[in-house]
Amino acid sequence: MQCLLVVVSLTFLLGIKHCSPRSRRDVNLEAKMNISEIITYWGYPSEDYEVMTEDGYILLIYRIPYGKNHTNNSDPKPVVFLQHGLLTTASSWISNLPNNSLGFLLADAGCDVWMGNSRGNTWSRRHSFLPTDSDKYWAFSFDEMATYDLPATIDFIGKKTGQEKLYYIGHSQGTTIAFIAFSTLPRLAQRIKIFFALAPVITIRNTTSPLIKMAYALRSLLLVISGKREFLRNSFFNQFIGTKICSVPRLDIICRSFLFLLCGFDIKNLNISRLDVYLSQNPAGTSVQNMLHWLQAYSTGDFKAFDWGNRDLNMMHFDQSTPPAYNVSEMHVSTAVWSGTKDLLADPDDIKELLPKITNLIYHKIIPSYNHLDFIWAMNVTWEIFYEIIIMIKKTV
Repeated sequence: MQCLLVVVSLTFLLGIKHCSPRSRRDVNLEAKMNISEIITYWGYPSEDYEVMTEDGYILLIYRIPYGKNHTNNSDPKPVVFLQHGLLTTASSWISNLPNNSLGFLLADAGCDVWMGNSRGNTWSRRHSFLPTDSDKYWAFSFDEMATYDLPATIDFIGKKTGQEKLYYIGHSQGTTIAFIAFSTLPRLAQRIKIFFALAPVITIRNTTSPLIKMAYALRSLLLVISGKREFLRNSFFNQFIGTKICSVPRLDIICRSFLFLLCGFDIKNLNISRLDVYLSQNPAGTSVQNMLHWLQAYSTGDFKAFDWGNRDLNMMHFDQSTPPAYNVSEMHVSTAVWSGTKDLLADPDDIKELLPKITNLIYHKIIPSYNHLDFIWAMNVTWEIFYEIIIMIKKTV
């Protein structure tokens, strides 16, 4: 994948000679900002905190405590936690304009908004004692995100806000870790008022995602190139593609193609003018082990913990010779689901298998033509999903 970025860069250098500077679009300032800067750029209050997990990982989480039209009074507000998907960060929720970004819309609706970052991404790359260039640091998958990251983050938010319960919104892998955590940790599940699942994923037996299929076909090469550590870290090339290539109309097809390769989107429903923001922030990195866990789910069709590769290691981690299965039906949290007919990763057939397992499904909406990234970035996502979430929150406060 890093080689692909190099090819893209060379394509830009060759093609730029044929593109007049006058034909370039202005680069969005947010493409060069971090998450706190993006929040304050649009006039919202921003807070960030470090959360340490039980196993020593240090996660950076962000808060928008109130909206533009609300004062920072002491009245309790509904607390909403947003968790991003695979290879993204908390920036997923604020990458569009304020009237089309869920983080900003929730704040303006009177919510206390918190946005998490999974271990290993751009903003959560620290540990209390493990160096980030060690194999041990990267020995995690979505198992640990569910077992350690979510409990630590939700507990921290509860202590900070003084509110025992909150609303949880997850996209893609953000739903995966919620299904695991809320089905295996009853204490945590009791603290969730409603679980809003956007493009939920537990099994990817039927996925047509180019990223997953390519990684599976080249899994041996993946280990040779990346070793046991990091996969698709946010780098200079992200910034280069986002701020240079995406601003050239004749070359922005490269940006669209790269986004499609990651997870897929509806070309008619994507705000092309925001491509530089999307690609300067994403992909944001994860562990090779996490990708191997997804490839395990793809090859077996099962929703199980990570297979450590031999009986002894599995016994050490699970007290059994094979990885245990996760039972979604043991989760009793009120759950609302949005899925798409064209989703490359959360395939409609996999969604059909998931829905009967959700014991307290309160709402399900199928959106024709929606692909995987449309659930956070589509031009019409505010009307298709975000307003519905806000209405549900207001009715249940």
